[in-house]
Amino acid sequence: MRKLLVILTAVAMVCAFTVPVMAAAEWNFYGSARMSTFWNDADDDWTPMFGQAADDADLEHYLQGNARLGATVKNGDIGGGFEYGTGINLRKLYGTWNFGGGEILVGQTYTPCVKFYSDQVWKTDEGLLSLGDLYASRRAMVQLSTGGFKIALVEPSTVGGTGDVDVSLPKIEVSYDLKMDALSLYFAGGYNTFEINDGDSSVDSYVAAVGAKFDAGAFYCAGKVHYGQNMGNYNEYGQGMYRNYDAASDEDSNTLGVIFVAGFKASDTLNIQGGVGYFKNELDDAEDQNFAYYVQCKIDIAPGFFIVPEIGIIDEDDYDNGAASVDQGSLFYAGLKWQINF
Repeated sequence: MRKLLVILTAVAMVCAFTVPVMAAAEWNFYGSARMSTFWNDADDDWTPMFGQAADDADLEHYLQGNARLGATVKNGDIGGGFEYGTGINLRKLYGTWNFGGGEILVGQTYTPCVKFYSDQVWKTDEGLLSLGDLYASRRAMVQLSTGGFKIALVEPSTVGGTGDVDVSLPKIEVSYDLKMDALSLYFAGGYNTFEINDGDSSVDSYVAAVGAKFDAGAFYCAGKVHYGQNMGNYNEYGQGMYRNYDAASDEDSNTLGVIFVAGFKASDTLNIQGGVGYFKNELDDAEDQNFAYYVQCKIDIAPGFFIVPEIGIIDEDDYDNGAASVDQGSLFYAGLKWQINF
């Protein structure tokens, strides 16, 4: 009985000190329910990608993995946030300190290189992220932001490493956003390195990107170009072959990615957008390139509730292994996304 009394007293004291602190902080909770309904049709030559088999057509109707629940918190100069996706998937968890001239962020969220331009909704809001865009997802990091400049020490990647893998540096990413009335520019870069086979080989990855967006009222357009080395080892979200360093031949791979989108805000409840993505991966004499195209319209039904009908084509084009060129086929898709934000 005495032990129980001591425990209850301790809990009461913790609550007494914690509740005023929580009351002083400003909590903003949010959620987003997202459903995907798409018909995918791949031709005979299609090389399996996105989980779709060749010469096959399927309906997909599912709760998207990026449906989410989260919150942002503000308590004076201290802030933070968290976000969970489906399957108890931790998407974000970070804290921030605003020191007047800038901000320090500690935790997991989008890295400095991430800049969203495309609203493509197929395959859980693909957004051309693996079809020509530069995207390294949400990673653990310590980040400094000041003005439009960001620099972060990011959790290093050892993807593709075999044998004894040694890491001596974090991944480093930087970005700069410049806004000029209707035009905004974006510059970014990153570097990652690790050693394999007891230091016999160093797998160095780097990337540089530039993007621009022009917004003239009802019309807007945006584009981005990035070029990188060993982007698979960098842990960039991407498709296709020849993305990793080849230890057997001691050859680095190279990737070029390009995206372009354009849209028209026809009314307060209707937005039309089209986009194209392109990437090419090269390793020694081999190369692999893909194209993606889509057209969509976002229809607002009620505040926070909208649907996005979309059609698109993923053209895997040819890959050349140095000895022969092979057609990889294409996939056509059509359907819509359902989304309610609350």
